[in-house]
Amino acid sequence: MILIDPPLWPARGRVWSHMVSDVSYEELHAFAAGLGMPVRAFDRDHYDVPSELYEAAVSQGAEAVGCQELLLRLTRAGLRRRKAVRRRAAGGLGVG
Repeated sequence: MILIDPPLWPARGRVWSHMVSDVSYEELHAFAAGLGMPVRAFDRDHYDVPSELYEAAVSQGAEAVGCQELLLRLTRAGLRRRKAVRRRAAGGLGVG
């Protein structure tokens, strides 16, 4: 199932949604391609979707869910990829 959260995330002069699959990355990439989204919009485990494409995604079958539900279902599916933790060269403490 393709899931999309509401367009709430401001960046680069636009507002964005996150779109994920709770089945596979292949399903997600195919759905995104059907929306005309470039592969560069994929970030680790989700697509950043501009607010202008939100309604199109929902009308093509994406399930509109809240941010927490999206993250919960992505994690339960085993498809969550977290950012790598950076370490300081001298101290070894995580920064991130």
